[in-house]
Amino acid sequence: MFTARQKKRDNIAEYILYMWQVEDLIRANKCDMNNVRESIIKKYDLPLEQLKEVEDWWDNLTEMMKIEKKESAGHLQILINTVNELNTLHGEMLNDPRHLNYKIQFEGIIPLLKELEHKTEPKPSNDIELMLSALYNTFLLKLKGEKISDATNNAVKSFAAILAHLSKKYRHEQDGTLNNDN
Repeated sequence: MFTARQKKRDNIAEYILYMWQVEDLIRANKCDMNNVRESIIKKYDLPLEQLKEVEDWWDNLTEMMKIEKKESAGHLQILINTVNELNTLHGEMLNDPRHLNYKIQFEGIIPLLKELEHKTEPKPSNDIELMLSALYNTFLLKLKGEKISDATNNAVKSFAAILAHLSKKYRHEQDGTLNNDN
């Protein structure tokens, strides 16, 4: 919870990736709060008040996943909305001459995105979701000890750079300083 809060404030792309991992952890615990308490929450070394706050956070997410029928796959609507907000900002920046560096950087990865798009199922709803999915799936493969090709590693690094740039602009947009910062 504390990590999520910090990531949401500092780097929205990292926040989304972190929350996708949280969703998978909840699924791995069968969307059962008793399992979540046993395998996740009991490992926290926090004062009782903070521990209660952490437990409430996990409990709320678990309930949201059940209500939204995301027990086996998919993402919470709040995360989908955040990805869509990022995509909206992405589109605005591509069309704004003040963000020419971003546009040039993004145009450089379009061939990688097109290649990846043909290989990805289910089809992501936009390029931002596609890049986030590529980063997350590469992370999962690395956790499993799978070999990642140099081409994939290079593509993921390019996606991460774009998402870092976009996350910085998102933070500025949230602060009301986007157009002050090129």
